[in-house]
Amino acid sequence: MISTPAHATPLRLVQPAVIDIARAVPLLGDEAAGWLGTPVPPARAGCHRFLTDLSLPIRDRAPTIVFRKAAFVDLGSVSRTADGCQIEIAWQSSSMAPLFPVFSGRLTLTATEMRLEGYYAPPGGEFGAALDKAFLGIAARGTARWFLERATEAISIRPQAGSETNLPTSM
Repeated sequence: MISTPAHATPLRLVQPAVIDIARAVPLLGDEAAGWLGTPVPPARAGCHRFLTDLSLPIRDRAPTIVFRKAAFVDLGSVSRTADGCQIEIAWQSSSMAPLFPVFSGRLTLTATEMRLEGYYAPPGGEFGAALDKAFLGIAARGTARWFLERATEAISIRPQAGSETNLPTSM
């Protein structure tokens, strides 16, 4: 059993979506480069690794300000579940920059939602964890929310233009 460091913080975000699981599976593997970033050699066998810029939009105070950080995003192999699929996911800074949380968890897809669950470790060990609690994990949660929204955009089914006009009419 893997132990979780004391300064790791649980994270769970859910994004409603309409997802075709069969269409989504390739988008979580080799085809993820189309939406996630540049493929790079994986850290371990059975993984896909991408170099990307994770973003932290400052939504409430200054919506036009976005902090970006180059990061490695690792996607494991896709496992089928009773109502969809899940995949291991992790991210970390691509440089030695200490001001970036590390995340490890899983991305779960069903026909109606995408869910990101796991743990993040704020930089700075116990001291960083205390700061993170004081600021309610704004950076880690904001980055995770941005990632989940981006993944949902890439994977979910979008209604076709004009589809709302194809409703049957009553006589």
